[in-house]
Amino acid sequence: MIFEKEIMSLEETQSLAQNIADLLEPQDTITLEGDLGAGKTTFTQALAKALGITRTVNSPTFTIMKQYEGRLPLNHLDVYRLSDSDEDLGWDEIFYGDAVTVVEWAHLIKEDLPEERLAIEIYRIDDNKRKFVLKPIGKRYERLCEELF
Repeated sequence: MIFEKEIMSLEETQSLAQNIADLLEPQDTITLEGDLGAGKTTFTQALAKALGITRTVNSPTFTIMKQYEGRLPLNHLDVYRLSDSDEDLGWDEIFYGDAVTVVEWAHLIKEDLPEERLAIEIYRIDDNKRKFVLKPIGKRYERLCEELF
């Protein structure tokens, strides 16, 4: 089951993020894939805002993970720099704690990801237009997407 949505503006990205945030629970994991500039961090910023996070959210490229407090805590990971690493960064504590986790470039740690998750691919069509492809992995995320769409 795959769900696709064309996004024409930042406001539509924020709306999608809000709708997803409304359905999230502790231990939920969202993985984000897409080229540089596709909108992974922009989506995460909108999701954080929807979770009531007031701090500035930016890409944790050089720190790998940033944590934020809101209605639900948020772990924001950018694992791009881990492509040649076999380090265990405490994945169980990250994925199975009380936070929602968003992972950019998730394919680089595929073997460490939870079995169930919401995989989102973002394709840049032009300066404003994006295509979001949501692939629910597991029953929980299938139900989430059915409710979302």
